[in-house]
Amino acid sequence: MDERLKHLTDVLDAFRTGDLPLGDTLERIDAAYFERAGDVTVDHDRARRTGAPEVIYGEFKTAEQILKTFRAIRTRGDNVLATRVHPDTYAAIEDELDGAEYHPVARALTFRQKALPEVETSVAVVTAGTSDAPVAEEAAVTCEFYGNPVTRIQDAGVAGIHRLLARAGELREARVVIVVAGMEGALPSVVGGLVDKPVIAVPTSIGYGASFGGIAALLGMLNSCASGVAVMNIDNGFGAGFLANRINRL
Repeated sequence: MDERLKHLTDVLDAFRTGDLPLGDTLERIDAAYFERAGDVTVDHDRARRTGAPEVIYGEFKTAEQILKTFRAIRTRGDNVLATRVHPDTYAAIEDELDGAEYHPVARALTFRQKALPEVETSVAVVTAGTSDAPVAEEAAVTCEFYGNPVTRIQDAGVAGIHRLLARAGELREARVVIVVAGMEGALPSVVGGLVDKPVIAVPTSIGYGASFGGIAALLGMLNSCASGVAVMNIDNGFGAGFLANRINRL
């Protein structure tokens, strides 16, 4: 019996015997699934439903909101991942995070207290250019947070195709390949033609005016002539890392 089910059983037994009033019973049942911390509501049941606890999207959250959510998840014994945490936001709460690690390129915050099952197969994260590094690192840090070995292949865009071909052996050793590219977004098609593994393409908002903030790369990836290429939303490194983890652990 897992901890949540035991908690609910104890609550209902206490209500049945008259030791717990109805109002308190309902509050404790709610607490097994979600927790309200001021203006933040934390979904504590997500780990049971999906196999992974709630992830904090920090882009527009205040330092206080991130800290409240971080503490709520940590108190339940789960590992904590927060994405898109601005350096200034992290600096404001750094002293209260108790052992969390900040990844400045990815702008991600991680805290581990629960061991994860080991996985032997790896994920490769490929970037077209160094300007794509923040999105690629968000993907890589997410993969590593969930316990996946990651091979980083950086600055290997199609403008210098020899750079990619020189790393083809590493690409083929990975079980999943994440390809991050802006501009015209051609790199995932090339990688898809080199490997027999799932390729997760991530368009970035990097590029000159006609790239339209990543839309050109997104459309190019959606129109890939290589089979086995799945496409994430623009700049969604976290989504790519999360999906790669699921595939790598199948």
